[in-house]
Amino acid sequence: MDKDSEEPETGLMERQTTGEDRVRMVARQVSEPRTVNWIASEAEWSHEPTKRVLERLVDDGVLRRDESGAHTTYSPDYRRQAMQEAVRLRDGHRTVEELTDRLSEMKAQIRDWEETFAVESPNQLRATIADETLSSDEEAQRRAIAREWEHLQQRIQIVGFAIREWDFLAPSADRAEASN
Repeated sequence: MDKDSEEPETGLMERQTTGEDRVRMVARQVSEPRTVNWIASEAEWSHEPTKRVLERLVDDGVLRRDESGAHTTYSPDYRRQAMQEAVRLRDGHRTVEELTDRLSEMKAQIRDWEETFAVESPNQLRATIADETLSSDEEAQRRAIAREWEHLQQRIQIVGFAIREWDFLAPSADRAEASN
């Protein structure tokens, strides 16, 4: 037996990342506000260093801290993420026309769901699951569509913003050339 086969297996995350790296990864991926303890547990790191990393991320504008509830929670700053995504779209290899086409496709998909299910929102679609005649596959399909619908609504806002602010989001060198 070689030395490597005698060592207990550890996850890739633990072998190749520091505790701070893991906290940053977990904190940026949460979909709802989470406490220090929850993030520390997910990152497999202790409470105090996790709290210090989270506070730095708040200071850097990456996370938002909410102290209004029973426990302080942290969540990504979605405005910052949306701006970064808009810049990424602007700097990508797509033209404004291609993004406009994609925007139309997303809106058409939502209109199709509205017509197919005779609803106006993802939550209204979820409510149709109460129909006792639906099979479990149909229920699962409606849940998946509701999640995709919410995702498309977010994407429409970001893509729309990128299109509206196309010139503003251009790299500064491109703006300087355009003004000359």
